[in-house]
Amino acid sequence: MFIQTEATPNPATLKFIPGRPVLGDGTLEFRAGEETQGSPLATRLFEIDGVTGVFFGSDFISVTKGDSEWQHLKPAILGAIMEHYQSGEPVAAGAQTGVSLGEGESFAPEDAETVNTIKELLETRVRPAVAQDGGDITFQGYRDGIVFLHMRGACSGCPSSTATLRHGIENLLRHFIPEVQEVRPV
Repeated sequence: MFIQTEATPNPATLKFIPGRPVLGDGTLEFRAGEETQGSPLATRLFEIDGVTGVFFGSDFISVTKGDSEWQHLKPAILGAIMEHYQSGEPVAAGAQTGVSLGEGESFAPEDAETVNTIKELLETRVRPAVAQDGGDITFQGYRDGIVFLHMRGACSGCPSSTATLRHGIENLLRHFIPEVQEVRPV
């Protein structure tokens, strides 16, 4: 098994591409070892000293580190991913306690059409680009011209995430939806 690794804009996160599906649909994020119930792979990764976050996309795994160095962590992470796929266990099964899509959205009923347009733009234009960097972005709410988004995976805590929100996503949404005045992270 050959696992590719890619740097992300977040120096604390590396993207691992196992060359086979990770999650068919959606994403899962684990921010602590206690959240990994139902995910044998996330459990394995959190057993590695220095791992502070795990994010599963459709075909990649993003791992976030604490103060440890990648030169020490990367071989252990590659080994854990290889062991997992050789075991035949599912990536995630049963009751998952990771963070998944669509939780806690808030917007006024009269803004439903605007929210649908925002979600469509995020799904078709933003999420694919963000996934290439090992992360995800989800809609959380819309109120008084302000769009609230949740940055996940490599994007969470990334030094350039503010620029991505302000200059990239905000400009895109304002171009297509004049009612949008600002984009804020949750």
